[in-house]
Amino acid sequence: MTYRRNILSASWFAFWSVLVAALLPLAASAQAAPDLSPEQVGRPRAQKIDEAVALARDFKFQKEGVLVVGTTTGRLPFAAYATDTKTPVGNAPDIAQLVADSLGRKLELVSTTWADWPLGLQSGKFDVVVSNVTVTEERKEKFDFSTYRNDQIGVYVKSDSKLGAIKEPKDIAGLKVIVAASTNQEQIILRWNKQNLAAGLKPVEIQYYDDDVVQRLALQSGRADAYVGPNAIAAYEARDGKTKLAGVFSGGWPLNAEIAVTSRKGSGIADAVTLALNTQIKNGNYAKTLSRWSLESEAIQASRTNPPGLPKN
Repeated sequence: MTYRRNILSASWFAFWSVLVAALLPLAASAQAAPDLSPEQVGRPRAQKIDEAVALARDFKFQKEGVLVVGTTTGRLPFAAYATDTKTPVGNAPDIAQLVADSLGRKLELVSTTWADWPLGLQSGKFDVVVSNVTVTEERKEKFDFSTYRNDQIGVYVKSDSKLGAIKEPKDIAGLKVIVAASTNQEQIILRWNKQNLAAGLKPVEIQYYDDDVVQRLALQSGRADAYVGPNAIAAYEARDGKTKLAGVFSGGWPLNAEIAVTSRKGSGIADAVTLALNTQIKNGNYAKTLSRWSLESEAIQASRTNPPGLPKN
């Protein structure tokens, strides 16, 4: 059995208070503190690629000379707000910048929520979306994809948790597990739970939270045993010493999965974006965008347009 726990979002003040508190220890650590300035002077930039521009000649951009990119601004290292509380910064904005530069266009980032990006993209609010979107066969029916990162899922527990390694379905039997709704990690846990029930094991109690701060408090207070989500986000947050890694696997477990720049199906920009990304992979700019946010372990060797995605349930 599973259930949904919907919690009202905490205030922005509470969110930023917790975020700042989580980031403060980084300044004193051996690792350099992340660049949260709105100027982003260290963000890698690229030259215009004429071939990519030519490939996108039939695409109808929202604004002249601009690439409008939708991105979710919630959690680093993917994307969050800078110190001015309005400028998106993180790996997703860095990737978006390389694509915009390659197409010879100014970048305009538009913050959106995870639940709203599909409709926003389909309705023409954005030219593309860069927001940790995993390629799936179901999504490919409505969208095109240009891959830029491997998808890794991490299982994290409280730092003093007595739980052992979590590697397979039986390891989560009877646990209270936090996942985000409508994600591939949710599907993994639902499948694992189904296997456990068939094997006569205890069911998983799945918890859903609308607020990241409340979610972390649930894990710290013991209301939840584990959190399953994008490894990069959880690893970034684990720097505060309050949580630890209990397991990591491909986001398409047991299949491989990739994260991609997402565009409207048949809109005519996907091949141009793929070419742009492959050029940046070859010239080293891509690696720089990953190293800025400690994402080197999720690097890909080449971008692909609409590769095989996670299968439908």
